[in-house]
Amino acid sequence: MTKVCIAFLLTVVAMTGCSKQPAAKPVTAEPEIAYYKVDGATAGSVTGKIKFVGKPPARKLIDMSGDPACVEAHKGKAYDESLVVGAQGALANAFVYIKTGLEGKKFAVPAQPVVIDQSSCWFRPRVMGVQTGQTFQVVNSDPVTHNIHPMAMTNREWNHSQGAGDPPINRKFLQPEVMIPVKCNIHSWMRAYIGVLDHPYFAVSGEDGSFTIANLPAGTYTLAVWQEKLGTQEQQITVAPHVATTVEFGFKAK
Repeated sequence: MTKVCIAFLLTVVAMTGCSKQPAAKPVTAEPEIAYYKVDGATAGSVTGKIKFVGKPPARKLIDMSGDPACVEAHKGKAYDESLVVGAQGALANAFVYIKTGLEGKKFAVPAQPVVIDQSSCWFRPRVMGVQTGQTFQVVNSDPVTHNIHPMAMTNREWNHSQGAGDPPINRKFLQPEVMIPVKCNIHSWMRAYIGVLDHPYFAVSGEDGSFTIANLPAGTYTLAVWQEKLGTQEQQITVAPHVATTVEFGFKAK
């Protein structure tokens, strides 16, 4: 090899060794979300009852004859649950929630899932609430196959079959949506409803028509109630520190 070639190679090696390597991009941490923390010293609550005004209509008998296991689970008789009225007009399965007044506040997502069970060929519970981003878990306690189909409009619509003994199905809803109807594509009478909110201030009325929304920051709110057959109602409420604000809603048949 000539001296000229050797000199050229040495020059190339020197230039390569001295060239700067591209700098590694700095790793940026995800910004920490500032969740709103309720001050227990100034929080209040809302409690009340949902009532049906007038004589409730007779509940319809559901025909489950297409699936003997469902018939057996109900001993041959199952009644429609779209309007359940108890003693003194107590209205069950009404979804109660804070509609306005919490704007600008971001709340931490609960770690525990909200569970819906397919039991005795019904969805249990029939009406429920879940926070955006919270795990929505589907289980099947029946000896038959079901298909859960949330018919969302704002969130993504999906449906999933689940046989007897299958593992739980875990999903999430990312946008507020009140209410999402749910059906079973196999058993046409199975219905449920999901209220998705970006805060934890919601409840479902019990068999006695009562509900409670606790640990609510003091302030003025729009309180809304939804019932699958009777529609919605709203009231303006003011929540004071350490005070249980009491309200009552009355629905009439449409």
